[in-house]
Amino acid sequence: MTTIQDPPAVPAVATAVAAGTPAPRPKAGGDPAGAVGRRSWWGAAFAAPHSLGLLAFTAFPIIASLVVSFMNWPMLGDRSWAGVANYAKLFADPVFRTVTLNTTLFVVLYVPLNLVVSLGLAAWLTPRIAGRHVFRVLFFIPTITPIVANVVVWRMLYQPGGAIDATMQSTVGVHAPNFLADEHWAMLAIVAMSVWQGFGYNMLIFSAALDSVPENLVEAAQLDGANAWHTFWSVKFPMISPSIFFATMMTLITSFQVFTQPFVLTKGGPGTATETLVQYIYNTGFQNQQLGLASAGAWVLFVIILGITAIQFLGQKRWVHYE
Repeated sequence: MTTIQDPPAVPAVATAVAAGTPAPRPKAGGDPAGAVGRRSWWGAAFAAPHSLGLLAFTAFPIIASLVVSFMNWPMLGDRSWAGVANYAKLFADPVFRTVTLNTTLFVVLYVPLNLVVSLGLAAWLTPRIAGRHVFRVLFFIPTITPIVANVVVWRMLYQPGGAIDATMQSTVGVHAPNFLADEHWAMLAIVAMSVWQGFGYNMLIFSAALDSVPENLVEAAQLDGANAWHTFWSVKFPMISPSIFFATMMTLITSFQVFTQPFVLTKGGPGTATETLVQYIYNTGFQNQQLGLASAGAWVLFVIILGITAIQFLGQKRWVHYE
């Protein structure tokens, strides 16, 4: 005995499409707008601690420093509105012009040396170098060690009777220059110490970028007769140009903010030969107790860094190649 089964149910959407009528709308209740709103509130709640910290410790101090830069604001005493008098005083101060030139000189010497040393070592640390990971660690150690400790060690090396002076006396029989007390050597000594301190970070960036260059491009260049230099300049350099641009930007920004090395090594001396903008701002605010003038100096430094950063971003189109 056979039984006749009911035909399978046809979904309402398929039936509507076959009949040429609009498909029925799904009933409310799947994912109501209230659930989306609750998820947004939960996201805001989790982000609130970071957002409040950003407002309290970053945004508010920035705005406050801008306001203070237009005021006579001694550490102790009455405050008054000064307008642009602080900025006029800065640009009329010969010491401010000197420290600006000192900072520019440091940047001009330090940034190219840092990039060349970092890129050269990264290019040398190819996978064919035995123990390349050990060399990476050794080169990166100065970057993660406390900078004050590094500066103190280099100060002992530079001072008369230190390791450099003793080595020169034992080898060539002459005394080394008094690097930290001679205005012709002091800035060079600070730059050398700073390069040793900071090249490891960029070296890791360049090394990782070089490792990501496709081998088939390098092999194709070598088959075409390119030597090692042409392979690097014509193949590898364009491929790692975004990493070079990033390292250049970060190194420029940090070099304009140099403070610890000249402050610990020379205290800005001899005279003001190695005093930098950040050290000038520190001395003005915390030693001379002129917070308004110090804030104005900080904003001048900010505008300088912002302008150079903007120029770099505009110029990247000519030499940075993105895939």
